[in-house]
Amino acid sequence: MMKICFATNNQKKIEEVKSALGHGFTIVSLSEIGCHEELPETGDTLEHNAFQKARHVYDNYGVDCFADDTGLEVEALSGAPGVYSGRFAGEPRSDQRNIDLLLSKMKGKENRKARFKTVIALIQGGKENSFTGVAEGEILQQRSGTGGFGYDPIFKPVGFEKTFAELSMEEKNEISHRGKAVKELVRFLK
Repeated sequence: MMKICFATNNQKKIEEVKSALGHGFTIVSLSEIGCHEELPETGDTLEHNAFQKARHVYDNYGVDCFADDTGLEVEALSGAPGVYSGRFAGEPRSDQRNIDLLLSKMKGKENRKARFKTVIALIQGGKENSFTGVAEGEILQQRSGTGGFGYDPIFKPVGFEKTFAELSMEEKNEISHRGKAVKELVRFLK
């Protein structure tokens, strides 16, 4: 069984990835390897942030790991919040405040097109690889659903009548940006 660290302490992300990876992998969190500090995220791209986090864990803890960074890119907002999605409304980070700010910026906008993009940076035995997943969709006028996290209650993926927050974890993993990037990661690891 392959043991690998997912450089996050976000339990919902870990559950999503464990579900997508399936058997054959033991995923450990940052706290399980003794990493309790905030990981650096000072890049201006998702790729930069993902590799910055993975390199920090690999260099300081000596374990194979992968890290992800995800951004919501809204067409009517010129790609914002993008790399700043998690801290869009400032500190302390709050999904609710981020959603409130996004909905206020989208008031009166007819173009609701958006996409989630995830980049996973893997460092295994010192070798670096990256995997990308994208989910196209639109921003709703108001929240719908209680599952998921982040912007899930206001993001409706193309071809669905439900938001990410209304889909089961299995449904979401099939079509989500993170699910697609994880599938690429799994293909590579197997």
